[in-house]
Amino acid sequence: SCHWPPPPGRWLGTMAASLVLVMVVAVTVRAMLFRSSLAEFISERVEVVSPLNSWKRVVEGLALLDLGVSPYSGNVFHETPLIIYLFHFLIDYAEFVFMAMDILTALALYIVAEDFNRIVFRKQRIAFEFKKYACDVISLVRTPKEMYHIPLKVALFYLLNPYTVLTCVAKSTCAINNAIISVFILATVKGSAFISAIFLALAAYQSLYPVALFAPAVLYLAQKHHLTVNLHNTAFLLYLIKYAVMFTGCLLISLCLSFFLLSSWTFIPSTYGFILSVPDLTPNIGLFWYFFAEMFEHFRLFFVCVFQINVFFYTLPLAVKLRDHPMFFMFVQLAIIAIFKSYPTVGDVALYMAFLPMWNHLYRFLRNIFVVSCMLISSSVLFPILWHLWIYSGSANSNFYYAITLVFNVGQILLVSDYFYAFIRREYHLVVGLHLKSKDGKEAHIVLR
Repeated sequence: SCHWPPPPGRWLGTMAASLVLVMVVAVTVRAMLFRSSLAEFISERVEVVSPLNSWKRVVEGLALLDLGVSPYSGNVFHETPLIIYLFHFLIDYAEFVFMAMDILTALALYIVAEDFNRIVFRKQRIAFEFKKYACDVISLVRTPKEMYHIPLKVALFYLLNPYTVLTCVAKSTCAINNAIISVFILATVKGSAFISAIFLALAAYQSLYPVALFAPAVLYLAQKHHLTVNLHNTAFLLYLIKYAVMFTGCLLISLCLSFFLLSSWTFIPSTYGFILSVPDLTPNIGLFWYFFAEMFEHFRLFFVCVFQINVFFYTLPLAVKLRDHPMFFMFVQLAIIAIFKSYPTVGDVALYMAFLPMWNHLYRFLRNIFVVSCMLISSSVLFPILWHLWIYSGSANSNFYYAITLVFNVGQILLVSDYFYAFIRREYHLVVGLHLKSKDGKEAHIVLR
């Protein structure tokens, strides 16, 4: 008797008003912080900005460009040419640009959550009609009532997340990358392969690592167009090749446009070479800087390759395991990128955390959520304290700061693995039932290996 989408009327008006209210609050908080004395402090925090996306480096690159010097001639600017030319015209409106990027990201994620809810509800109904679910799993089934507010929660989780606010106030170009990725996910959910390929190419052009999102995008689009996901299926293989050609073409156009603007290919080693070789060991919330500061130069290349392959290593096994659930695959892959990229910031973490309300039905199967929450909150608070003790007071050293970085990253890994476990377990229960019995009639326990 339940229908999705919900009937128009008071509920839709309330949701629209709530979304507008969240946006107004988010913009107000950002505007106040832009005008406060904290803005300068936030823009220098190593947790919020990195050598890749620091606003000060963008300003310096613009100064070099205005002088007729290539912004890549030194070792300061590492953003892409299209970004520097964007701000060449919008430098006076930078604050509005970054606030608009956050609003755009939240709106895109809101629509993504709405569309995904429709798909989930339709799949559930079909599964019940064809009796694919066990009889005693009614408590695991998602209802329209509990799904109604998920889009608003997703927008709220992104706009009012302290990580997002800090990223915006610091004017980190990570906010632009998040906006591009969110529009790419929206285009994918809507089934538009061409627009999806364009924005995936733009995201990969800006920060390289979103290439790993190619697999979940292809799986989602294939399901959207009712193609059987199988490499032996000619229709799926042709669709995969078509999407790969569109993505590669858009990426090459972006690179050629950059060459046309600069009349040089020097931006490639300064951007992608910088990301892959990790020459700048400025402390951040990632795993690279301390390890390579202590590394003998003789072994550096080998371990750089080992560290970099982490982002892409899990893509194939996840694609096999989650081929029927590409949206959850997208969420996991975003988290892996945020954890294992060479220059991560809290803005990367904020993007995948915005998806957590979409998986609130997994809460009953989560095992470590309290411990993980404590780890993430305490490490976020301790970051600036240990930095001050190390850099300003001199009463601590880099080991203290890296220790809390490890806690933060272990917390993220536990969070993602816990959600992965909960997702797999719920899918198992939906098929075989909640109350399992062993052969002797006693209650059985599940062990996932």
